[in-house]
Formats: sequence, structure tokens, C-alpha cells
Amino acid sequence: MSTGTTKAPALPNAPVEYDRQFMDQVLNIIRLYFQQLDNAGPSAASTQRARVESLNRDIVISAMNFSTVDQSSPVKPRVVSLPTQLDYSNLRVGDVYYDTTANNVLKIKV
Repeated sequence: MSTGTTKAPALPNAPVEYDRQFMDQVLNIIRLYFQQLDNAGPSAASTQRARVESLNRDIVISAMNFSTVDQSSPVKPRVVSLPTQLDYSNLRVGDVYYDTTANNVLKIKV
């Protein structure tokens, strides 16, 4: 799955007659494009077990997120793009976020 940065390739115009070298080049372009789509890139995953007293059972909460490159930094570090409690009002029920006031605990908006 692409992180949204993969661009569709510009394919060359076909020659009038069949040309094996042309076809090999086109197939290589398409192969590279699909490899980019298949490469998820850097990602972060987290799992948390929590007791839900109202349900009288434990639940497992899993989250997967792709990081982005901080283009404003000269060293281009990866930045995890999970929202924080500051984004709470913009989150949908069920969205996962970091609560930075509680040592970066993952929480789910209910």
C-alpha cells in the first residue's frame, strides 16, 4: 500500500510496429510502479490490552500508521503521523490518538 506519495508513471507512446525493446521498457516501468505501490515504507504499529469494566472483559487495541518525512528539517527525520489529544475534537469515534499528557499512551476516541 502506498503512502500517497507514489505518482503514476508517464508511459511512452507506442511505435507503429511491435518492438520488443519498447515492450520490455514499458513492462519495466509498470513493474517499478507496482513495486512502489506494494512498498508501504516506514510504518509504526502498536497493540495495547485494556480492561473494559462495562463489558467485563479485556480488549485488544491495535493501530498501524505510516510515517512521513519532515521536509523542514535538514536531516529529514521520519515523523509518526498519529494525532494527539489536541486533535481530539476532529477525530471520529474509533480513531486512535496519542495522549501526550499521559506518557504517549495510545487511546481511542469513544
